[in-house]
Amino acid sequence: MTQPTIQTLNAEALSGRLQQLAQGAGIQQWDLGASCSTDTSVQVDRGEAKQMKGAQRSAITLRVWNGDGLVGITSTSDLSDSGLARALSGARDASAFGNAEETPAFSPLATAPLAPLDQPLHQPQPILSLLDTLKQAERQLLDRHIAIGTVPYNGLAQRSSERLYLNSEGACRHQTLTTASLYLYARAEEAGRKPRSSGAVRLAYGATELDIAGCIEEAAERTIAHLDYAPIETGYYTCVFSPEAFLDLIGAFSSLFNARAVLDGVSLSHRDSLGDCVAVTFLSIRDNGLHPGNVGASAFDGEGTPTAPLDLVAGGMLKNFLHSEATARAFGVAPTGHAGMGAKVSVGADWFEIGATPGSGGGQQGLDRLNHSGPVVVIDSLSALHAGVKASQGSFSLPFDGWLVEGGVSRSIEAATVAGDIRTVMKAVVGFEGLAKITPDGLCPYVWVEGLSITGEA
Repeated sequence: MTQPTIQTLNAEALSGRLQQLAQGAGIQQWDLGASCSTDTSVQVDRGEAKQMKGAQRSAITLRVWNGDGLVGITSTSDLSDSGLARALSGARDASAFGNAEETPAFSPLATAPLAPLDQPLHQPQPILSLLDTLKQAERQLLDRHIAIGTVPYNGLAQRSSERLYLNSEGACRHQTLTTASLYLYARAEEAGRKPRSSGAVRLAYGATELDIAGCIEEAAERTIAHLDYAPIETGYYTCVFSPEAFLDLIGAFSSLFNARAVLDGVSLSHRDSLGDCVAVTFLSIRDNGLHPGNVGASAFDGEGTPTAPLDLVAGGMLKNFLHSEATARAFGVAPTGHAGMGAKVSVGADWFEIGATPGSGGGQQGLDRLNHSGPVVVIDSLSALHAGVKASQGSFSLPFDGWLVEGGVSRSIEAATVAGDIRTVMKAVVGFEGLAKITPDGLCPYVWVEGLSITGEA
């Protein structure tokens, strides 16, 4: 099978063609955002191929401003002159129906210099090679313990992608990237006991760079550790969140830091919330999409604004909001590089860094769950985040997998739910355990939180 090579769009040539076509149509102001990718992925089931897929995708969005400043938007997948001309015409016609309450403009930073990113490009591997690699990984995971009978969720994928941002004022952004991912989710079962499951994920810039052995080891360790389970009594416990679990929880409430959510009235924060005390003084939350551990980092956002680190919480205080051009204009600040693209531009976080505020002392360091005087609940992973989180109210009630640690002994919890309020959680952090871990969603150590409600199942 012939493998696709990494394709490269000519951003400058495309910009020149669009400028000519727009002038011919009497259009003065326009911009374009595009993402194109070639994906290959495989899944297996007990040593046999379950699914082998290849796909080419493209998403191209074109916006046009009319003389009244209203915006029309259209999508296309045709980059020929005729296709672009139709898209320009369609967006121009749509601008007559633009929302006068939502009038995005060009980011003032759309032509600012970009930070360099070290993202080596890798040629895609043959799909049969991916299949063989995943079969071997599945077999090694099954061989780790007699109780592991299947690996029901697994996948090995690779992607070659490009992103573009162009506008009529000369912005010309272009980024090419290759990434690969592996996930293994095992299912173990012993006689007379409920099945237990857990897994692991690895990311890299190419399939040959994936830490396959580490993924197998982590998936096996987590699954085996959940076999010897017991119920837990309902009550209030000191909890230790794994890096993945705490990042998931903060991500579920990221509207706290989202200027778009603030303006729309669906955030716990308000326009005047900056400077408020929202956490313990040693908790730091930073959005840093440029961190070297962020595989797949974007150099710019959907409006061409450069990606840059942004302190959200430092010294316990709310320091900044995530902004697009429109929200930044409303707040009288600069865009932060967190915008999508659309007639109403979305705003979203990139990659969180969570830990101790520099110079704060970091709370209690060297916390040890095995030597803690009372019972500790370790929350390994959270479930049902789509249903159990009320982001605009701050409350959550989420099933979780984890362990009860008491008297130096750790035992898996049969089934339980953790509930609380994110504002209380951020002020109830007592310290961190271990070194910060790089995950697909961010960088975070184990986080200790006091007094969370745990409900065990009878």
